[in-house]
Amino acid sequence: MQKKIHYWIFLINIALISIVVFFANLDNLFKKFIDVLFYFDLLYTIVFLFLFVLKGRFFDGLVFGFRRFNYVMFNRNDVLEEWKEKPLPSENINLRFYEVVKIQSITLTTLLILLLIIYYL
Repeated sequence: MQKKIHYWIFLINIALISIVVFFANLDNLFKKFIDVLFYFDLLYTIVFLFLFVLKGRFFDGLVFGFRRFNYVMFNRNDVLEEWKEKPLPSENINLRFYEVVKIQSITLTTLLILLLIIYYL
């Protein structure tokens, strides 16, 4: 089931890229396809890298520090100290979504590199 999702999302991406290229100027269709593929790949790569950094617990200390600072500065006499029990950003990541974005980013980057090699040869 997991593999089918990756294939379907990849095919949907290629279909969207083809539609955008189809409505573009037809002077150099292959180059336009590579250009649009680059933008799709860039979007997936940015999302993947952000999720990778978030999953690596980079922002957890920052968020915890701001929550503690807010508690200390605005002493609300909160006996429960809810700020300690709130989940950190790395605990809120959907791992299935992360895997889908990772696979799509790698696949689109590989396709882009292959098409660039074909274009420049």
